[in-house]
Amino acid sequence: MSYQYLMDIALILMSTKILGIIVRRFQMPQVVGALLAGLILGPAILNILHETNFINEIAELGVIVIMFTAGINTDIRDLKHTGKAGFIVAICGVIIPLIFGTGLAYLFNMEQTQSVDVLLQHIFLGVILTATSVSITVETLKELGKLSTKVGNTILAAALIDDILGLIALTIVTAMAGNDVNVLMVLGKIVLFFILISLVSYIAHKLLTLYCKMMHNKNLQRYSVAAFVLCLFMAYSAEHFFGIADIIGAFIAGLVIAGTPKAKYIASKFGPLSFLLLTPVFFASIGIKIDLPSMSWSLILFSISLVIVAILSKLFGCGLGAKLCGFKTKESVQVGFGMSCRGEVALIVANKGYALGLLSASIFGPVVIMVVSAAILTPILLKIVFYSNGSTYQQSNLVDNYEKKELLDYVEQKILYKNHVIK
Repeated sequence: MSYQYLMDIALILMSTKILGIIVRRFQMPQVVGALLAGLILGPAILNILHETNFINEIAELGVIVIMFTAGINTDIRDLKHTGKAGFIVAICGVIIPLIFGTGLAYLFNMEQTQSVDVLLQHIFLGVILTATSVSITVETLKELGKLSTKVGNTILAAALIDDILGLIALTIVTAMAGNDVNVLMVLGKIVLFFILISLVSYIAHKLLTLYCKMMHNKNLQRYSVAAFVLCLFMAYSAEHFFGIADIIGAFIAGLVIAGTPKAKYIASKFGPLSFLLLTPVFFASIGIKIDLPSMSWSLILFSISLVIVAILSKLFGCGLGAKLCGFKTKESVQVGFGMSCRGEVALIVANKGYALGLLSASIFGPVVIMVVSAAILTPILLKIVFYSNGSTYQQSNLVDNYEKKELLDYVEQKILYKNHVIK
């Protein structure tokens, strides 16, 4: 048995913390530092850390916990109010990038594979641009203290709907490419998923609420275990049975817990675990996966154009959707930049296209550069648009919020223990 994974985790935690401190000096979110740590230590630059199954699995658990806690900290009433806006933002955030990406591929007329129609290959580049990596945006908004705002809830709702629409677009294009994909079956699975997940959520909410009342604040740690079991079960079911991203199941599980009496207590228990291990590994793993190939000047120019189009298409598309829903111009820009991040979803879609002949090997490099650039630029752009009115960005206070939660939780447990002794 190899114990190299222990050194890998140690290097990830140390590098993400050091670079996090450095980027804080420049008033940037610490997410940027974690992304840079993986990029620097990975194959792209120093080639010290490499992608392993263990790191991938911890990273996947990390993004699940990020979305789970985001769901716990989301007010379901606010999310319902932004449901219509989220849907319109998601629609615009899929259509505009799809058009822009297709147009860019057509304009450059890059070398394509011969086995699939050229138009479908151009469209597929647009499909890649429809993906949104909500996990990076969620962590950034949490760090900025803007996750529970109107803009934050709209981004959350839109990103989740965006994931479904992107899956549908991917299914349609791959079906047109001749792959044995049944579009109706995929759509049916999506509908069935939301029907069953609503039923499971209702039952789980009732049982957890009843359990909280019956136990009268005794054995509080059991709440956290039961909540995490629900999170993992719903994440697994979404991915394994329905082909839906596991983060959607995790987020819905968080919404279920948010309606229970001990939601804040449960959220406080996941803070240290996420901060100390899962979140740094997840963001570093994105950079570790990147291996930049050698490219010609034409590909470099295409890469730069792709990065610009990737960000501007989401800004115009999602910003337009927000504006149509009555958001102010500044809020529309915040929504647009919040939806502009790409991550592991775009890479998964690109890999799928490469396997089906919809994406040539020469274009895979620019897609990787686009994903890395968008992942790093989005937290920076969000910080700028949220604090462009001259207000001070008090990042250090926000980053240490989990410590305050732990202190409050400790005080609460002491009070409960004293009351129990008195009784």
